[in-house]
Amino acid sequence: MNAHTAVDTPLLVTRPEPGVAQITLNRPRSRNALSIAMMTALGGAFAELGADKSIKAIVLAANGPAFSAGHDLKELTAHRADPDGGRAFYSATMTQCAALMQAIVACEKPVIAAVEGIATAAGCQLVATCDLAVAADTATFATPGVNIGLFCSTPMVALSRNVPRKRAMEMLLLGEAMGAREASEYGLVNRVVAREQVREAALQFSRTIASKSQGTVAIGKRAFYEQTEMPLSEAYTHASAVMVHNMMTADAQEGICAFLEKREPKWQGC
Repeated sequence: MNAHTAVDTPLLVTRPEPGVAQITLNRPRSRNALSIAMMTALGGAFAELGADKSIKAIVLAANGPAFSAGHDLKELTAHRADPDGGRAFYSATMTQCAALMQAIVACEKPVIAAVEGIATAAGCQLVATCDLAVAADTATFATPGVNIGLFCSTPMVALSRNVPRKRAMEMLLLGEAMGAREASEYGLVNRVVAREQVREAALQFSRTIASKSQGTVAIGKRAFYEQTEMPLSEAYTHASAVMVHNMMTADAQEGICAFLEKREPKWQGC
């Protein structure tokens, strides 16, 4: 996949290092709002990179002062004039957004958010959905929908699975911004660094992940999200079966032998 250069292209997709792809949201003038076009492009990029065996990790970054301001309110408002008052368009938008978030979770490649600016509403949801996140020390996060009469119900799904319940409810009910340090303290992001170091820190995560067995990482990511939705006993039963399956793979055999023989493993990706 080649990098796009058109000014109006929603995304730029590059390969900064072997095994690593970077998706960059590229609508800075609209604060990288998740319009239908943006979500369609993102869904396509994740599907293509997820199927590419040469890619082992994906960084999600953004151009401009905002990582993403959430849904495109101008686009949504324009459909108030539709015969149904916009209901069908709003339904299609929320359905597409939910599908995009689930596609990120289902993607076998770990996705690392590199947040250099604000991430609000569905933009905050996007950060919460990624497997890992690095944020600039000046970045802020918010679910401010309640301030404009539109509770952030879909961002709530990802947010409530990343931060403590009362903290999530505070963000949702008050609509106030959370600083990067607070976001790290409460589990929304993994690392907080200077703005100029954000993408490099995300790439460092990617390099480490790329050095592992791709097959093992895929097994682990899938099992992680599966077990989080299960009762404790069911989660252990499922995780035990996954461990047995993982033990039978060629990479597990190679990795254990390499450890015992005190040498570097040679991964086969399975």
